Amino acid sequence: MESPHTVFEPENGALQRFKGYDRIMGNISWLLIALVALDMKLMPPDHSSLLFLASFCLLLFFYNLNARYGLFSRRYSQFKTFIDLMVFLAFIVAVCWYTGRITSPFMSLIYLVLMAASLTQGRRITYMMAGLAISSYILLASEGFREVYASLSRILELFPFMLIAHLGAMLAGETDNARREVERLSLTDEVTGINNMRNFFILADIQEKLAKRHERPFAICMIDADGLKKINDRYGHFAGTELIRQVARMITSHIRSSDFCARYGGDEFVIMFNENSKQDVATAVERIVTGMATTPFAFEGTTLSTTLSAGLAGFPEDGGDVRTVMANADEAMYFSKRTGKNRLTLFSDSMHQDSFGKHVQPVR
Repeated sequence: MESPHTVFEPENGALQRFKGYDRIMGNISWLLIALVALDMKLMPPDHSSLLFLASFCLLLFFYNLNARYGLFSRRYSQFKTFIDLMVFLAFIVAVCWYTGRITSPFMSLIYLVLMAASLTQGRRITYMMAGLAISSYILLASEGFREVYASLSRILELFPFMLIAHLGAMLAGETDNARREVERLSLTDEVTGINNMRNFFILADIQEKLAKRHERPFAICMIDADGLKKINDRYGHFAGTELIRQVARMITSHIRSSDFCARYGGDEFVIMFNENSKQDVATAVERIVTGMATTPFAFEGTTLSTTLSAGLAGFPEDGGDVRTVMANADEAMYFSKRTGKNRLTLFSDSMHQDSFGKHVQPVR
């Protein structure tokens, strides 16, 4: 079941991922500088390439300082990682130019850039980077191509770039799909597809902070199916599972996209109505209760039905935080069960003294 208020993707999920990439890119920068510095150490003191290689290392050194600790530090994004990869590719090509071109010991580092691109940038950027890698290879091998213009072996040397880029893009796509699926499963209830309680409290914590900051109300409703045990006993647990799904469908079809719900456990559900008092949303909850009572559902050729008991509590009058309001809504829900089921109860401190007063709203 999918709805606009179903799955919450943590806002810092991508941020944390690119923060990790940024740390890795920083480590790669220092490694590249160290490798080139070691190669320079092994060169004769009067080697003509030393000045150029030292300049490239200094440029990468200052870029890395600025990217990790300076002006662009803490700006974690896919674009920043892309800039890192472009800088690495330019650095590697420049170093290769002065250390043997296509015979340079650093030539294979281009594959590292392609793999990093495939894991962080997606297919299009990866293929673009592969095109740049091929162009770089042609540039570095330009003399060789002039000497053996028609040599098939030179052409074949270009294929590993495309193969690595393609394979990396495919693997990255599968990894990204798997990551999204794991995130979805960690945030949704496997039976109904709506939020689980972990995701509910993530969302509710945000709304609680907004409500307190802007002095806005919110309401929480607890809902429980009245007939799950009877249906389980008579028709089996698969019928009970279908009942739970039916309740979830009824709830999600009667709340706004700005509100959200979750399966609390068993056949109990919780709804958070944002920027509304409990009186404002009582009618919406009554529609859910009425809809469930008047909408039978089919299971293996049998028509089944059930009713709901609901309780409503609001912030700030019924509690100063989400968990307190939830506890009071739960108490109101059990009050509905004790006073006849198929009804909504609005929480009140005096409801224990007024079993059938204004706080109890039976559904006809």
